[in-house]
Amino acid sequence: MPQTDRLGSDTPHLALYLPHRPNNMEHLVDTPSAQALVMANSNHWRKIVTLLAKIASPAAEDWRQFRDGPLFQNTALCFNPELNNHARWHWIGGKDNLGRFTPLTHQAAPLAGCPEVTIDPALRLLLTPYPDYRQLSNRTVERIRAALTALDFYGEPLP
Repeated sequence: MPQTDRLGSDTPHLALYLPHRPNNMEHLVDTPSAQALVMANSNHWRKIVTLLAKIASPAAEDWRQFRDGPLFQNTALCFNPELNNHARWHWIGGKDNLGRFTPLTHQAAPLAGCPEVTIDPALRLLLTPYPDYRQLSNRTVERIRAALTALDFYGEPLP
């Protein structure tokens, strides 16, 4: 079976780009869920889907329900180094991963108080360290959400 370049929505509100695919992905493609992804893989993927939910959830306090419910109806994990033309917003996780996206010209500016996170509003592009709790603390997630709120990310209707 050929490898797929995406897990989740065909038209995601937020696409998270990662350099590697999860194990057993062929069994997850048709009906992706955070629980199935974690069960088929590891705690590493639990951290990724949790951070994705914390950032993408329309209501910050409801991220758990979002992760365990409509996460993959509204987001996608993408694995090829090219932006998904159908995604409203793009999140590239990791500096090494960003290097795979050539040529990608952007004007991402650092977030105030969070220089390791940059945003290019024109491209709707979020650049962060690799999605891991050590690098994306709750405080950093709150700053990302505040910046995305100011850019009307949460005001846009979900697909």
